[in-house]
Formats: sequence, structure tokens, C-alpha cells
Amino acid sequence: MLGMPMLAFGLFVFHMETLPYQEFKQRYGWRWASNSRVGLRPAYQFLGKDEEAFTLSGVLMPELTGGDTALDLLRLQADQGKAWPLLEGTGTMYGFFVMDGLDVGRSEFFSDGKARRIEFTITLKRVDISMVDLLGTITRSILELAQ
Repeated sequence: MLGMPMLAFGLFVFHMETLPYQEFKQRYGWRWASNSRVGLRPAYQFLGKDEEAFTLSGVLMPELTGGDTALDLLRLQADQGKAWPLLEGTGTMYGFFVMDGLDVGRSEFFSDGKARRIEFTITLKRVDISMVDLLGTITRSILELAQ
């Protein structure tokens, strides 16, 4: 039996038994355009939000945690080329994300070549509109269904 979920990315659920990450990083950015000025510092204009990205990384010990099967399932989901909701085990909804990258490193091998240690880094990029707009869209859809 699996314990409480740490995070759900679409159909894939991160558990301590499947793909437990040890680090969860968030990156937010904002865009600023610059205009050169003679004899002065550049003038800047705020253009809006930039990319929002999450990075999950960790170490798997296949004897104790998930391994290649969990990584394969996550990769198959990413191969679909779709955006998926990202939902933390606490109930926090982060929005819709695509998997931008999956880095895997293997070390400390058994005699048959299977890795005892698998390091992974997953990069997710947000592709939806703001949460306020997203909630408004969902609310409008529910209201339309009710009519």
C-alpha cells in the first residue's frame, strides 16, 4: 500500500515508494525591456511575468524506493506532449505544466549492471494562464454546464 502522495503531476503520483524527490525548487521570472539612452542609464519597461519553472531532484535506491519503472512511466506521460495539472499533497494547485526535461544518472552498480543508485532531475514549465484567470475559466465552464 502506498503512503500519502507528495505531489501529483497529471496521472503520475510521486510517493515515497515511487519517485521521492529530496529537493523541490521553484523559479519565477519577470520580463523587462531596456531602451538605450544617450548619456543616461537604460530606461526599463515592465512587460509582465516570464516563465515559471519547477525542478524536482532526488536519489533513488531501487532496493528501497522506485527505480527505472517509475521513471519510465513519467517519461511516457511526458511523451504525450500535453500539459498536466501539478497538485501538491497538501492540496496546493500550482497550475498546468509540461515536463521540459528529465536528467537521469546511474552509479554504484550490481554485478549484472543494474544501478543501485539513480539520481534524477525533472524540470517542469508552467504553460497555463494565471491561477486567477484559470479559476475564472473553470467557474465559467461550470456555470455554462449548469444552464
